Amino acid sequence: MLVVRYARPWLASKPARWLVRGVVVGMLAGVSGVYVANAATLTIDYNGDVRTVGVYGSTVAEALASQHIDLERDDVVQPAATSAVGAGGTVVVRTSRDVTVELDGQIMTLRTTAGTVGELLAALGPRGDGAVATASRTTQLDRDPVRFSTVKEVNIAVDGSVLEFSTTGSTVRSVFEEAGIALAKGDVTSVPLDAAAVDGMIVMVSRDASSSRTVTEVVPFETETVEDPSLPQGYESIRTAGVAGEAKVTYEVKTVGGAVVERTLVGRKVTREPVNEVLVVGTMDVATAPVDPGSARALGQAMAAERGWGADEFSCLDQLWEKESGWRWNADNPSSEAYGIAQANPGSKMATVGSDWLTNPATQIEWGLGYISGRYGTPCGAWAHSVDIGWY
Repeated sequence: MLVVRYARPWLASKPARWLVRGVVVGMLAGVSGVYVANAATLTIDYNGDVRTVGVYGSTVAEALASQHIDLERDDVVQPAATSAVGAGGTVVVRTSRDVTVELDGQIMTLRTTAGTVGELLAALGPRGDGAVATASRTTQLDRDPVRFSTVKEVNIAVDGSVLEFSTTGSTVRSVFEEAGIALAKGDVTSVPLDAAAVDGMIVMVSRDASSSRTVTEVVPFETETVEDPSLPQGYESIRTAGVAGEAKVTYEVKTVGGAVVERTLVGRKVTREPVNEVLVVGTMDVATAPVDPGSARALGQAMAAERGWGADEFSCLDQLWEKESGWRWNADNPSSEAYGIAQANPGSKMATVGSDWLTNPATQIEWGLGYISGRYGTPCGAWAHSVDIGWY
């Protein structure tokens, strides 16, 4: 007799169900593993607001998106948005926006990532060196409109002399007031007094030569040269701006038919002494400063040379950073957030060059050289500013 045994359906399906369940659990575990692997703790400097947070994502852009920070085309982010996220790293974000300012008498809208008046001055590069503003450097640009006036060289031809002024005056009128040049009724200037002052401009003054017998004329200032051994040979900087004096001048006037045909000087009395211009001239030998091989100073010299800055500029850089940090990569200013060889304030600014800015002298030097180039043009420019003002 043949006995046939039929397999029960539930006995056949049980192993299949366990197999499917195992695959699903494995997939879920794998997905969870991806999120765990991509989770990281990151320090984000968002427009100066520095926070350490937990993020998700494999790239900087994804990590920022997990914190609801969406990047736009003109925003600055470092490391790059496509860079891989490194646990414990730092990401710097500077968002761009349109800011309306008055620059040298002209209203203009600038697209910038600068958040404060000081940052905008730095972004202007050499043009912003010595510029003045109607608000402090720490003032946020989102507040009331700010007026900026940059340093300009203006020549004024008056009373037989040509006077050159370094001025931050925004109009011709303000330049005349700053220069101490008074205009009498009937005097004519070649440029309207309310016109914007422009670098390199020449303004000629034609005095009213009618029947006036006593007039006010300028007394030109002189230039005093002061040698400074802390600045390299060939470098010059104006320490004190010149201001013209005044004199009361009396003429004997001869007229024919009501027109002045001859004026003869009778007397001259100085009523206000001029203020002489003080020009600082560097006399320092530009021989290479002592450098220990392998030190941060040696690295700085090499990196400065790569930018085309020779021994003269490095002498200024050496003095500047010796004063600021003693070339120590871990120099921490207890009274501010300044940090590192170049004393970036805050130190996290240097993350725009590399995430290792806390400990890598090369990263700090690269940032510092870039800052000097954009803000002052050269290390000697930065050093001169530091000598005059006390900071750079």
